[in-house]
Amino acid sequence: MRIRLGISPFALVVLGLAALYFLIPLAATLLFSLDSSQTGKCCSLDAWSFVFHDGEFWSSLQTSLILAAETIAISLLLLVPTVYWIHLRLPRMRPVMSFLALLPFVIPPIVLAVGLLDVFRGSPSWFYDSPYGFLVGAYVILAFPYMFFSLDAGFRAIDVHTLTEASHSLGAGTIRTLGKVILPNIRVAALSGSFLALAIVMGEFTIASLASFPTFPTYIEAVQQTQAYGAAAVSFLSFALTWVAMGSLLLVGRGRPGRFAQLAGSRRGA
Repeated sequence: MRIRLGISPFALVVLGLAALYFLIPLAATLLFSLDSSQTGKCCSLDAWSFVFHDGEFWSSLQTSLILAAETIAISLLLLVPTVYWIHLRLPRMRPVMSFLALLPFVIPPIVLAVGLLDVFRGSPSWFYDSPYGFLVGAYVILAFPYMFFSLDAGFRAIDVHTLTEASHSLGAGTIRTLGKVILPNIRVAALSGSFLALAIVMGEFTIASLASFPTFPTYIEAVQQTQAYGAAAVSFLSFALTWVAMGSLLLVGRGRPGRFAQLAGSRRGA
């Protein structure tokens, strides 16, 4: 027997348990952040007031958001043309790129951080001594697997050769074809990789800590050493930002069917 939504009771139980697994720690963190640091009673906003009135909170949050924006922009500029060209002209390079994309999962973050610090030690000071230089380079590497596999799935879902030939036959060049024809068809894949990169930057601690740059995760660690309730509030905000990014991905992924059409392809606009 199935419920009206078409979900079996077993699947519903599994989804309920998964929801409890994620929501109970979040609820516990929120309740702990509402405890008063003086009386221990519930429903005090002292921790939240401390966080929102702390200038370092806004500074570190701004730094991490800028780092995320730079990481997403550079990753898309590098990988969208690369993945497009691989699917169009160099299909034999796809396994090589897939192997390279797995390396950030294999190399421990602390090893990657120490290696990057040593490699970039002789680079210009504007790059090595700035979080918007060194950390962006490191985060592009960390986001590489998520961005590549998201874009690869998007390109595999469309007929790249047919779209390109149709666009060229209408007089468009390669750059215009990529911007006007290919990108609208991989919009969801690009946004998927972007939101995942945002989540990575907002939660990465090891490299930023070893490089001594004040980012949002390092701020959480610094607050945790002195303010237990404040650390709970900031941690909940970090989780909330990640969930907002994932929720945005789901909303964007639903999209509007038929909004974009493949030229001479199998999908047509409604």
